[in-house]
Amino acid sequence: MKLKIITQERVVFDQEVDSVYSKGIDGEFGLLKGHLPMMTALDIGVTRAYIGDEVKKFTTMGGILQFKDEECLILTTLAEPGEEIDEARARQALEQAKLKLKNAQARMDAKRAEAAIARAEARLKARLTGESNLKMW
Repeated sequence: MKLKIITQERVVFDQEVDSVYSKGIDGEFGLLKGHLPMMTALDIGVTRAYIGDEVKKFTTMGGILQFKDEECLILTTLAEPGEEIDEARARQALEQAKLKLKNAQARMDAKRAEAAIARAEARLKARLTGESNLKMW
């Protein structure tokens, strides 16, 4: 099946894959060749594409996923391949967001901090390799 991940700025990924796993607003799901057509809203998370034994990881910061005719199309405002993510910067952003959440005075401040934490954690999950690293969350 074909996987295309597209943002407003660029085509992040456009290749044949064996399977796709992502995080929708209702939870995680997987798609294999022959899956029924579907469309869902994505949550902040990591999308994994499997090509043989290789795993490609991408942050997907919300958006829409559509699967039909053996093509998985993800339209999102921000997507980053795991190998392009600066791990130190993502860890720093995570710590700053946690500090903001701890010191949040208003409900809106807390919501912004929670969203920042989710984005930073998604970046770290996409950057780290190996399934064992993903279990830390």
